[in-house]
Amino acid sequence: MRFNLANTVAGFAVELDINDKDSICAAAKVIMDGELNYYEGTKKGGVVGMFAPPNYWWNAGEAFGGLVDYYTFCDSGNLSLEKLILDGMFHQAGENFNYIPSNQSMTEGNDDQGVWGLATLQALERNFTEPENHSWLSLSQAIYNTINARWDMEECGGGLRWQIFTWNSGYNYKNSISNGCLFNLAARLARYTGNDTYVATAEKVWDWMVEAGFMVEIDGQAEIYDGAQITNNCSEFTKTKWSYTYGVFMSGAAYLYNFTGDDKWLTRTEELVKSSGYFFNNSIMFERSCAVGNHCNNDQRSFRSLFSRLLALTGVIAPTTRSDMLENIQKSAAAAAQSCSGGSDGVTCGENWSVTGWDGIFGLGEQMSALETVQALLVLAHDVPLPLSVDTGGTSKSDPNAGINDSIQTNKNLINVKGKDKAGAGFLTAIALAIILAGAVWMVL
Repeated sequence: MRFNLANTVAGFAVELDINDKDSICAAAKVIMDGELNYYEGTKKGGVVGMFAPPNYWWNAGEAFGGLVDYYTFCDSGNLSLEKLILDGMFHQAGENFNYIPSNQSMTEGNDDQGVWGLATLQALERNFTEPENHSWLSLSQAIYNTINARWDMEECGGGLRWQIFTWNSGYNYKNSISNGCLFNLAARLARYTGNDTYVATAEKVWDWMVEAGFMVEIDGQAEIYDGAQITNNCSEFTKTKWSYTYGVFMSGAAYLYNFTGDDKWLTRTEELVKSSGYFFNNSIMFERSCAVGNHCNNDQRSFRSLFSRLLALTGVIAPTTRSDMLENIQKSAAAAAQSCSGGSDGVTCGENWSVTGWDGIFGLGEQMSALETVQALLVLAHDVPLPLSVDTGGTSKSDPNAGINDSIQTNKNLINVKGKDKAGAGFLTAIALAIILAGAVWMVL
């Protein structure tokens, strides 16, 4: 499908002129309204901070990060939206304000907590309204500290396991997205606070990813594999590649270059930007590992939301990479907007942006991915403010020890949960792990 980028995408319910900020915000509003149709927090009996099934807790973390950007860029005077975001994000912080709420203990993994960390970082860097008696910086530090405390030297020479709790079957699987979230948290906290301690953690994660074989270079392209079982010292990899995993490492490397000035981080950023071309077809974004053959599950259909956001952050934090991604974002945003032409409201977004109009697939993931890709235009091409730090106007209060005294720091569960619930949780995560491994087999075939 071809788009004339000089013109408005017309003839569809969501119109978008990629060169006009007001048009981008208008398109984003329509898409965001569709996203909020899935929000449970304003419905009778609904849970504040959660979205309708089959979406999970971590999907809410994805969503709120994008909503923070929409509010900041397009609608900062909307008090109702501000309250919805603030209430939703803080309500899910949990009893210890570390984003390990007890009601998620059955299924929460390191990657789930990490994605919520990406949301709190987004609120932090945008100076979003803070909850009373807490700060986005301290909440982000609590997430960082509790995840970092789970670094596991007993198996595979380091790295994070997928799962936090021992009864979940994915506990014996180490995956790149969990480690990438820690890397991203460390890099962004380093830039925001100016504290080199976080750089050391980021270095630790990157070095382990390379040394353990989770990140390799093949024919000049960076390959980031999904993960490996701890059996045989993490030597047999699930080699499926996901866009959001590239996003967390790419943007984390960009933040480290921005903070340290070390050219090795620029080189790594540029390599990952180049390698992320894997997730575009004719400059239109797609989740290649599952979209070919229409195999994407509900989670995988949302990955582009984080990828788009983190790609755009990379382009402004490491500006030399901007030109390498701008055309892809422009064409993807135009394609995403024209897909938002289905459903009973006429503006429901689809999964396949390369076909004309709506493809009949819908969900929170489709809305989030379209919203974040459209908003990436604002970050890359319309002079929205750079992510803040303490040196550039960030005002959030620091608590470097946040989360350190919490009971859930390691991969050992200290919550009293009934055996039948453990069994149920194990069954659910076994299914999730089977899907990942099956995906790897499908890729080989």
